[in-house]
Amino acid sequence: MADLILEMKNITKLYPGVKALDDVNLQVERGEIHALVGENGAGKSTLMKVLSGTIPHGEYTGQIIYNGEECEFNAIHDSEKKGIVIIHQELALIPELTIAENMFLGNERKNGFGKINWSETFKQADVQMKRVGLKEKPTVMIKDIGTGKQQLVEIAKALSKNVKLLILDEPTSSLNEEDSKMLLDMLLDFKKEGLTSIIITHKLNEVAYCADKITVLRDGSTIETMENPDHNIDEERIIKGMVGRELSNRYPSREHNVQNEVLFECKDWTVYHPVYTEKCMDDKISFHVNRGEIVGFSGLQGAGRTELAMSLFGKSYGSHITGQEFIKGQEVHLKNENDAIAHGLAYVTEDRKVNGLVLDDTIARNTTMAKMSKIANNGIINVMEENKAAEDYVKAMKTKTPSIHQNVGNLSGGNQQKVLLSKWMFAEPDVLFLDEPTRGIDVGAKYEIYCIMNDMVSQGKAVVMISSELPELLGMCDRIYVMNEGRMVGEFSAAEATQEKIMSSILSSDKKAN
Repeated sequence: MADLILEMKNITKLYPGVKALDDVNLQVERGEIHALVGENGAGKSTLMKVLSGTIPHGEYTGQIIYNGEECEFNAIHDSEKKGIVIIHQELALIPELTIAENMFLGNERKNGFGKINWSETFKQADVQMKRVGLKEKPTVMIKDIGTGKQQLVEIAKALSKNVKLLILDEPTSSLNEEDSKMLLDMLLDFKKEGLTSIIITHKLNEVAYCADKITVLRDGSTIETMENPDHNIDEERIIKGMVGRELSNRYPSREHNVQNEVLFECKDWTVYHPVYTEKCMDDKISFHVNRGEIVGFSGLQGAGRTELAMSLFGKSYGSHITGQEFIKGQEVHLKNENDAIAHGLAYVTEDRKVNGLVLDDTIARNTTMAKMSKIANNGIINVMEENKAAEDYVKAMKTKTPSIHQNVGNLSGGNQQKVLLSKWMFAEPDVLFLDEPTRGIDVGAKYEIYCIMNDMVSQGKAVVMISSELPELLGMCDRIYVMNEGRMVGEFSAAEATQEKIMSSILSSDKKAN
């Protein structure tokens, strides 16, 4: 008989106009790694919010049985007392506090007088940091370490709470392949120590690599639970369960009709950090993209790709920016984002929740905000035109929502990404910079975004795609530039590009730098 640490029975959760969970069942055995997969909006994060107490008892129906005991969690502290700890996709860390302070925030180490025992705090922080392989001092500020190390802080923080069941929601969405594998190997090591993990991820290769079982959700319902004893499960089987059909090709085909006309170009573009102005983020970068072309940018974290794109988009990032920028053969001097939009540039940020969307505003208003002059007369917004534009894009993007008047913050990550794309498509750009456009979204939504990219270039426009997923770049791009530590270190055509060649150009540039 299976030794179940967790059983969720007949979980149903309703939101206005939406049944987020419909009689969902989940069983997790003690000491296993259990993957939860499904399209955006399938109910994965909602189910984990129910388990963690983020959605309190009484706001859903069904039972949670943990360690053989029925539990009714009314807040996240209730589940943590039982050893259930969730790490959300958006890391809950305070940049201006140290690693140790973040690790024990709300779980402080105190002395007999009720005051914080800093000696014990730093000592225990160091113990947990070593356990997750984080080679930093506990006194280092969160803002001074990268995303990968911040993810390790969150895991160390969970371990400090005597976690028995660890829930990770898209833990590798912001990590490169090397950091992602390190995190998954860590989960496998924790499994040997008896820790149970539930991992939500859209990266199916990660599911195959580490998960013992996979439960598929679709449209708020449980589809099936698959076993993966040899860690080589067929990804196509998972996809069929997620989307309800076979997805024979992950990347839509298109006729490559790259024209011999440079639509966008930059020469010797140099950018320094906006605060630490002595730190060079991009050093004399030159590249171009032709009409009808998808150009990819590959590189490890810290390569300077995002900084490059943002600085080109109306100097929205950086200081002491020098170099030349050309659109349709003419040199331009873009002073701000409005200048960039007026010249036909668009930048889809990698951080849709912070910099891309207004979460507490509607789909309709988010859709039109990048170019409101299109739906305004004499400075007065034509609400009927705005609504029609939003309806058209919801239909074109296949955005799942009960209404265009729904607040964007209530949508799943994939549907938020579609609204963000709609916003910039509405601005009618000639050159679209896409920064990690498929981060944290499912294979079905990815395919739809790829189709949008293909449609753009078929109209004679150009796309610049920044991605940390090499298969995605290889599957979609006509050419791929490779960056490392703020420098351009390689360029490959679609015909010659391989994962090995791209990684080799990065590693060889490291050796030259040393």
